[in-house]
Amino acid sequence: MADNNLRRRPAAGEPAPGFAARNQFGETVELSELRGARGVVLMFYPFAFSRVCGSELAEIRDRWAEFGELGVRLLAISCDSVHTLRAYAEELARQGGPDSGAVPVEFDLLSDYWPHGQIARSYGAFNEDLGCPTRDTFVLDGQLNVRAVVSAAHTQSRDIQELLAGLQLVARE
Repeated sequence: MADNNLRRRPAAGEPAPGFAARNQFGETVELSELRGARGVVLMFYPFAFSRVCGSELAEIRDRWAEFGELGVRLLAISCDSVHTLRAYAEELARQGGPDSGAVPVEFDLLSDYWPHGQIARSYGAFNEDLGCPTRDTFVLDGQLNVRAVVSAAHTQSRDIQELLAGLQLVARE
């Protein structure tokens, strides 16, 4: 069996590895351009259109106002293509929120498609056996230093309430 995390994951207090990736609209998002934000969340997820990932991202979509109040940027990263992420964002919007109306995805879905998994690997968040990111979340402060790392099993959803609680601490600083 291959080593699932060939690179060491950055620990709390260390600078986050820089990257640039395209979002679901084909726009380039560079981590370095987010310096000075109240906080940044890098949320690696295995696959678009999968059950667990879909439930996580739908919960974030439904609770986006809570994230927005904190003023943090959320970047959800998978190895899917930009075209797949665009279709996925549209499907998430069609699924709607609590009132069953269309609710747009107001956060970036970033493509780590090519070179395949390069961003996830730089964070020690790539499963070589499955060929996809692990379910890891990195909370960064405004200087783009890692403040917290939260991991969940491949088949388990992250605790979004726990994530929001951690973000509140970073956003207050």
